Amino acid sequence: MKLNILHNIKNIVTVITVTMFFSCKNNFKEVQQIGILQNEPIGVADSIDVKYTEKLIDTAKVKANLLSPKMLDFSNRDFPYSEFPDGIYLIVYDKDQNKTIITADYAIYYTQTDLIDLQGHVILATHNKDTLFADQLYYDQKREWVFSNKPFKFVSTSYNSKGNIFDSDTEFKNLQTAESSGDVFIAE
Repeated sequence: MKLNILHNIKNIVTVITVTMFFSCKNNFKEVQQIGILQNEPIGVADSIDVKYTEKLIDTAKVKANLLSPKMLDFSNRDFPYSEFPDGIYLIVYDKDQNKTIITADYAIYYTQTDLIDLQGHVILATHNKDTLFADQLYYDQKREWVFSNKPFKFVSTSYNSKGNIFDSDTEFKNLQTAESSGDVFIAE
C-alpha cells in the first residue's frame, strides 16, 4: 500500500512538472507591450509648435517651424513615424531666412528616412511667389527635394504647368515634370 501511494505521488509530481514545463513560454515582448495596444500611438500631442534649429558658432538659427493641431507618436514601431491627422503648417527657412510655407490636410513624418508624406490640398509657396498645388507631395528633408506622382499644378511668375509627375529641389531650380499639359511660358 505504501508503495502504491508513493507511485501515485510520483505520477502526480511528474504530471505537474510536465504541465508547467510545456505551459511556460517566453513572453517578454508581451510584457513590454502591457498598456500599449497594438495599433495605438505611444503618445499624443495637441496644438504643437516645434522649431528646428541649426547651431551656429554663438547662436542658433531657426531652420523650420512646424505647427499642427494634433500629432500621434508611433516611435515604438519597427519603422517609427509621427502622424498629423489634422494637417500641418510648416515654415522652412533658407540660408537667407526666406520663408517657404507648406500646408497639407494630413501628413506623416518617417523618422528613419527624414521623409514627409503630405496629403490633401497640399500647397507649397516660396518667397519668390512660386506655388505648387498637389493632391500628394513627398518632402525629402535630407536632400531638400519635393516629388509627387499625383496631379499637381505649378504656378510661377514665368511658368505655369499641370501634370501628374513632379520632381524638384525646394527652390524649383531643378524642376522636372512629366505627363504634363498646358505648359505656358509667360513673357516678362
